[in-house]
Amino acid sequence: MGVVKQMIARLDDDLHARIKAKAEAEGRSMNEFVTATLKAAVDKEETREEWHRRMLAEGKIIVFEPESPAPGRDELEEMSRGWGTAVSEALEWSRGEW
Repeated sequence: MGVVKQMIARLDDDLHARIKAKAEAEGRSMNEFVTATLKAAVDKEETREEWHRRMLAEGKIIVFEPESPAPGRDELEEMSRGWGTAVSEALEWSRGEW
């Protein structure tokens, strides 16, 4: 196994109690249980797609599906025509060039 390092972790009372109960139920020490659990988590290879599916299932991310494709530049210009004073016109006015 090589050199063994110690690690201190801060756990709330509930998590500590749950870890202790689970380790006892499995006939292991808390150290054995935590070490095995951490090793399994670190050793697990997960593709990007698997990670994404897991995050969705756990409610940690959401996926936004737009109702339609984003408009292009020409369409945006046409849609926004007449919405207000153009920036260049506002600058001219603020400079007294009107």
